[in-house]
Amino acid sequence: MLTARVILYTILVFVNVAAIIAWIIISKRRRFRERPTWTDSVIGYVTNFLDTLGIGSYAQITALFKLRGRPEDELIPGTLNVGSAVPAFLGSMLFFGAIAVEPVLLASMVISSGIGAWVGAGVVSRMARRGIQMFMGVALLIAAGFFAMTALGVLPPSGTAMGLSGWRFAVAVLANFVLGALMCIGIGNYAPTMVLLGLLGMHPIAAYPIMIGSDGVLIPVATLGFLRSGRFSHGCALGLTLGGILGTLCAFPLVNLIAKHLTVMRWLVIVVIIYAAVSMLRSAQASIPESLDTEIELHP
Repeated sequence: MLTARVILYTILVFVNVAAIIAWIIISKRRRFRERPTWTDSVIGYVTNFLDTLGIGSYAQITALFKLRGRPEDELIPGTLNVGSAVPAFLGSMLFFGAIAVEPVLLASMVISSGIGAWVGAGVVSRMARRGIQMFMGVALLIAAGFFAMTALGVLPPSGTAMGLSGWRFAVAVLANFVLGALMCIGIGNYAPTMVLLGLLGMHPIAAYPIMIGSDGVLIPVATLGFLRSGRFSHGCALGLTLGGILGTLCAFPLVNLIAKHLTVMRWLVIVVIIYAAVSMLRSAQASIPESLDTEIELHP
């Protein structure tokens, strides 16, 4: 038991420190001139405040970026991952270990999500603008669906298990690999993790350390991939980080007090996400004629 937790904490600290150092080195080499704005920090504060209370942040960040028109669509996946790394690490350190999930399952799911994030970041960082718009539009709609399930209470019957074995263990680890990859295009893992573990017979509270621990590993792993490709907005990511740290710290003492009274906020988030999803898909559709025109000019 102790060994699994020590390994998990070691991985958590190592990947986050590596991501922070890599960002500093790349910032010095490329001499980014873009600076964070107060809007970036406000977005980081609000979304990470809500994330700490259990609503999530990726879909909301994507929606707010799209609504204000900055950064460019193809830079959104990298920006939200790079900008969420430090707040996620802070959240992991605040929450991690508070709930007694079976350590081997916890470690296996967290590590599989990190591997999935590395694979996902490599794929997303090479995708064309229209492909990213299409994937993120669909991802936002899926996220809105999970948010609606959470708001309506349409979840599987609650189990009581705090661990899994046999085929259930394998399914959970494999599914978390997929969720880690999907995080790179903006699908948050909180609601899907709740549904997954509920279907497998685990207690709903077990989702918290698994989700938060997964975020603490998969986000910096994805960040390393996006830092390597350079497909992110330095200024926006830095603003998210600064605001996100403050938002996490402010929300943490209020978790037990406020978390039960967020139904209205959840539905507001759903409306915003759906609007952003439709906007993203319309942008992808509008880019088709431009692509065809370019092809005609190149191949008369």
